[in-house]
Amino acid sequence: MDQVADFEQMWRDLAPVGRSASSGGYFRQPWHAAELELRAWFREAATARGLEIEEDPFGNLVAWWGPAADFAATGKVLTGSHLDSVLDGGAFDGPLGVVSSFAALDLMRERGVAPTRRLGVAAFVEEEGSRFGRACLGSRLAVGATKWADAAELTDREGVRLGDVIEGGESTMLDGVATYVELHVEQGRGLIDLDAPVGVHNAIWPHGRYRYDIAGRADHAGTTRMEDRIDPMLTYAMTALAANKQARVQGQRATFGRIDVRPNGTNAVPSHVTAWLDARAESDAALASLVGEIERQATERAERDGTSVTVTAESVSGEVAFDVALRDALAGRLGGVPVLPTQAGHDAGILQDAGIPTAMLFVRNPSGVSHSPYETAETADCLAGVEALADALTGLVTGEVAG
Repeated sequence: MDQVADFEQMWRDLAPVGRSASSGGYFRQPWHAAELELRAWFREAATARGLEIEEDPFGNLVAWWGPAADFAATGKVLTGSHLDSVLDGGAFDGPLGVVSSFAALDLMRERGVAPTRRLGVAAFVEEEGSRFGRACLGSRLAVGATKWADAAELTDREGVRLGDVIEGGESTMLDGVATYVELHVEQGRGLIDLDAPVGVHNAIWPHGRYRYDIAGRADHAGTTRMEDRIDPMLTYAMTALAANKQARVQGQRATFGRIDVRPNGTNAVPSHVTAWLDARAESDAALASLVGEIERQATERAERDGTSVTVTAESVSGEVAFDVALRDALAGRLGGVPVLPTQAGHDAGILQDAGIPTAMLFVRNPSGVSHSPYETAETADCLAGVEALADALTGLVTGEVAG
């Protein structure tokens, strides 16, 4: 099999799915047409390779290499990523890990690898949280970190309830999984600065999503004097500027990327603004400091504006340190590739937190841009990632690397 041609063919198959003709970005929200088409592609790719497909009640998929009975006494190895995207996202975030996993499995077979542990390729659902607002929702449900009773009540922007989209239940998909390795495109410039095509992550920064509900009073945009207004948009604007300043001063990350305004009329002072803060920091203490300072400044501004602010932490994830022994073993096996932290959340972090030893490989992104149509990766670097993943998985499924 021509590994380059096979990888490029898989990539061509995915390229048009969910792509915007105007921006070139991707809209692959869970349980909508484009994401369902990608799941169908996953099943076809697995079937073509003679893999056994497993789907849990939440839509997470795994394609297993070899009959379960042949590996009953050994812990399973899992690799993969996700297929969904942020709104108007890039092509590589998620799908690169899934395509590379299939390509790595092909390469292992071509090399005659005889596994002593069962290997699976996973595609986790709703990793981005772009539809129901909870990042890594599929993996959280799979490990039990989020309960189905709570997740079922989540609603999307159209008010559709998750419990009305899927039936849910209890997942056994990860039973017996002893190790997880995820490959991902880099979401930053670390490998660019080091001039390296592939690296290993050692940790995920703490991060969270916080909803700001700012209440004011609707009024006429023309007849209401400026000094008579109770305008929540002013409070929000000050809060967004405060988030930017505090993140810069503290050397962390803070972003208001989503906002909902009511009544959302051009000629009306708003009555209510809902905005979502994404905050990330190098430690749990730094995250608490950053979020606390932004909330303090928002509250002070609200007192001046006559508005009110309510802050709700919708999801918060502490620092995740990947398994040190596994990380060092894989980095050494791959020739001493760079080891760097990531500020992005991943399903890998959820599995590590659940007690499954986990490692992450990442592939250079020459743009340094992610969650955007400008996200990219060179084919040569992607193929280097496939080689690295195949080497890592070979070590794990043959017992040459403990994990």
